Amino acid sequence: MASIGHRISGVLLVCLLPFAVLALARSLDGEEAFSSLIQNLQSTFGRFVLALVAWASAHHLFAGIRHLFMDVGIGSSLAAGRASAYAVLVAAALVGAAALIA
Repeated sequence: MASIGHRISGVLLVCLLPFAVLALARSLDGEEAFSSLIQNLQSTFGRFVLALVAWASAHHLFAGIRHLFMDVGIGSSLAAGRASAYAVLVAAALVGAAALIA
């Protein structure tokens, strides 16, 4: 599950990149545009999107580090691989939940 999650989070991050660039451009258009962007991001949908981006970023980072360690032989046994996969899933879920709550 962690491996497919790594792929899904990577694709999600790439798909959301144009929207992040658009949000940056809108934030630089002026104070009114920036206020509008903040208001949109504080809506229920905006908070969900931010939590999704936080989860995808965290999952991709944690799973990538996990894969790098496994590439050099650290944690490559079946038991260690399963434990690190669960750790990645839990850590990314906690980051996403923290982003949703904050």
